[in-house]
Amino acid sequence: MTATASRADAPPAFTTYPSLRGKAVFVTGGGSGIGAAIVAAFAEQGARVAFIDIAQEASAALAEKIAEAGHAAPWWRACDVRDIAALQAAIADAAGALGGDFHVLVNNVASDDRHTLESVTPAYYDERIAINERPALFAIQSVVPGMKRLGGGSIVNLGSTGWQGKGEGYVCYAIAKSSVNGLTRGLAKTLGRDRIRINTVSPGWVMTERQIRLWLDAEGEKALERNQCLPDRLQPHDIARMVLFLASDDAAMCTAQEFTVDAGWT
Repeated sequence: MTATASRADAPPAFTTYPSLRGKAVFVTGGGSGIGAAIVAAFAEQGARVAFIDIAQEASAALAEKIAEAGHAAPWWRACDVRDIAALQAAIADAAGALGGDFHVLVNNVASDDRHTLESVTPAYYDERIAINERPALFAIQSVVPGMKRLGGGSIVNLGSTGWQGKGEGYVCYAIAKSSVNGLTRGLAKTLGRDRIRINTVSPGWVMTERQIRLWLDAEGEKALERNQCLPDRLQPHDIARMVLFLASDDAAMCTAQEFTVDAGWT
């Protein structure tokens, strides 16, 4: 589709948020895909960005690319989020390196590996939850004291429309991602007393390198054309722009909500 290619190759000019300049931002799973677009978008806004990812080569390349573009190089560390102690240590070390508490947390890390119902074992289930669900809560636990000291903050949890559209082949992922709205709404009142906002951004089928390589085939193309209201393919930067808005002061009264970016699929 030529319209898709043009959007991916030459995205339009985007909004600048003055309130994000100088803010400290932590992103989980920021080395590639949607996470990398989020990291780059915050860096372009003049934010001080830190991220973790298990993929060292991709993370190093991203940090170098951002620096070469003239923005402050992000702090990053290779981290397996299944290790909660390592995750929380990375958040603490990043805060020290950036010179203060985090204003923004983006819980992005996820892995939508395919599996059948029959193949799921207790160990596999626990491992999927340990990647796709558990890190978000403990990352929030780590940043909230600092956000309280700052007088407020913004937490953005990445959800998914896959389970809402009754997608098949990843029931453990669907369980984990469906819980994101519960996490968001279950903490909104508690965090709101300290002016900490928490929202969910639920992407549709985003054309990351991984998605194209592993899942996008002829049938997938037909599904996109059949289900999306808009003809263009979702790009990582489409998700990043919504995250920026929710992190900014422009969204000062937005909390406990789910914001869907799926070209009208659901």
